[in-house]
Amino acid sequence: MNAPTLIQIIGATLFGLAVLHTFSTKYFERLAHTQPRHAGIWHLLGEVEVVFGFWAMVLMLFMFGISGKPEAISYLESRNFTEPMFVFAIMVVAGTRPILQLAGSAVRFIARYLPLPQGMALYFLVMAFVPLLGSFITEPAAMTLAALMLRDTLFSREVSTKLKYATLGVLFVNISIGGTLTPFAAPPVLMVAAKWNWDIWFMIANFGWKAAIAVLFNAGSAMLLFRRELGHMAAKPKDQAAAVPAAVILIHLAFLILVVVFAHHPPVFMGLLLFFLGFATAYQRHQNPLILREALLVAFFLAGLVVLGGLQQWWLEPLLMGMDANAVFFGATALTAITDNAALTYLGSLVEGLSLDFKTALVAGAVTGGGLTLIANAPNPAGAAILKEKFSHNAIQPLGLLIGALPPTLVAVLAFRLL
Repeated sequence: MNAPTLIQIIGATLFGLAVLHTFSTKYFERLAHTQPRHAGIWHLLGEVEVVFGFWAMVLMLFMFGISGKPEAISYLESRNFTEPMFVFAIMVVAGTRPILQLAGSAVRFIARYLPLPQGMALYFLVMAFVPLLGSFITEPAAMTLAALMLRDTLFSREVSTKLKYATLGVLFVNISIGGTLTPFAAPPVLMVAAKWNWDIWFMIANFGWKAAIAVLFNAGSAMLLFRRELGHMAAKPKDQAAAVPAAVILIHLAFLILVVVFAHHPPVFMGLLLFFLGFATAYQRHQNPLILREALLVAFFLAGLVVLGGLQQWWLEPLLMGMDANAVFFGATALTAITDNAALTYLGSLVEGLSLDFKTALVAGAVTGGGLTLIANAPNPAGAAILKEKFSHNAIQPLGLLIGALPPTLVAVLAFRLL
């Protein structure tokens, strides 16, 4: 392995600082209260979605200073920002009232046929059916839908902190593994599916059915554990908006499907988003306020991760490739907690001659660890941005998320390694 360059060392150092920063946003929020003169900057640094964008800016300042303008710009232009742009577009479209009403109606319809109290049935479906639906509408869209539905039902009343973090942990893990029924919905799968010729049948046979069992078990376990706190989910919201006309719902659904179909083509899906914004403005009476701020913050977070992550290959690749298939599963699960899981599988796709066992272990480990932290899986910041207002001090504590995600992560480990 060649010795790392100065910029690579700086990039790794700043990446480490960014990871530490994500675990210490509460400290900056505290500073905002104790030092009101500079409360603005402390509040900004206390927003978890700002963290990686901020440190990416620091990295670019170093690059401009050390390597010069041409090389710094060349590095930025070599980064692929399709995923942050797509997540922004899909969050805005999926988070609209017509799509939410459609999803809510589907969930309530299915809940009527489950032999469970209505509140428990709704919780189970939001935590299991919606994550598995992510295999078809993409994980960021499923996360947006599930988070908004939980915000408006389960979290519409005060519930225990244990339930909040357990729900968040199960949701993040289920979204991460629930997108593995198809080769295009989960970011870590998407990075390798085309190169390794993994089609939908391969995904179902090697990942999908195992993931589905883990998703159902996780959702069912959480439902039974907190069954006494779920009754109010069956109540209709007090401020429920008027029903949206079927034609408007169909048009929104068409926009959602088209954005998913053209997920790899930013000029197309961003153009569709602009048309969609025009339509939403023209029929504003059928809309809630669009979640533009949340979507932009999440896109900023992911873009920062793309910029910083591009300089981590020099230490991540030899670390991963020095493992056997069994070790790489657990190594990828652990490494995913401190870096985006799509980055890990992308590095694997660059190496020639890997065995099928190694490839499947790498991807399985990457999706298994996708719920442990906010940065482990691309859709996680989307869910956090929507739900954090329901947590104490409007912040999701990393340790609370980790504790909530460990049991469902263990279930996913057992599903992928033993089934």
